[in-house]
Amino acid sequence: MSTDYARPPKRMHSITVHVAPPAKGVALPPISGSKDASRPLIVIDAGHGGHDPGAANREKGYKEKDVTLWLAMALKDRLLRDGRMRVALTRSDDRFLLLQERYDIARRLGADLFISLHADAADNEAAQGATIYTLSETASDREASRLAARENRADVINGVNLGGQDSAVNSILIDLSQREAMAQSADFARLLYREASPYVPFRSNYHRFASLVVLKAPDIPSVLFEAGYITSAQDIARLTSAEGRNKLAGGVARAIEVYFARRLNTP
Repeated sequence: MSTDYARPPKRMHSITVHVAPPAKGVALPPISGSKDASRPLIVIDAGHGGHDPGAANREKGYKEKDVTLWLAMALKDRLLRDGRMRVALTRSDDRFLLLQERYDIARRLGADLFISLHADAADNEAAQGATIYTLSETASDREASRLAARENRADVINGVNLGGQDSAVNSILIDLSQREAMAQSADFARLLYREASPYVPFRSNYHRFASLVVLKAPDIPSVLFEAGYITSAQDIARLTSAEGRNKLAGGVARAIEVYFARRLNTP
């Protein structure tokens, strides 16, 4: 005698991973400072944020997204001190923004200068010092290429590209307007090095070029400032102290002031 046992129905298992859709038409941040619309507007971008922590100092527990926000706040306060500039932050709290949204905020506000703040990372704990990046479709060296690949991945979560950029956006044509912006960016990079050097140690090759998405506003001078290595004991001590941040902010603010003074005096 045989007995047939009914097989239990197969159970289907699934895992749902919620990925928030990219914000459409992200709200513009407030502009602080002078009420004179003719005054220069500087948009400061604190890199990373939200579910994107950036690099980390595992020993001290610091995350790049927090360090960059502290630096952005310090620079904003320093620029507003004299009342001659207008300033806006792409983020003033722990939120995620797409790379394109960051420079789009600057464009929609009509910014005169865009500065994206970051803190580098390396396996070698001896690596330290600041670096300034400006846009180029060709990386200046292998390290610049690796950094661009890492920073440009900020929009990719679980293999999903939240930016949804088409090929036309990813390969923005470098027209005459953007070439002018790139030249101005390089001028500002040299000023930033000169004015901030007394307060911030720079790497020997302080100015690098890379195809960084966040710098691709075609009509705004833009730099990405790696203010130091979050993995360096010396750099993280400077970046996380009020004194260190204030000195760095003073150097960057001085470079901004000289940059716009020169432009006002250029026929």
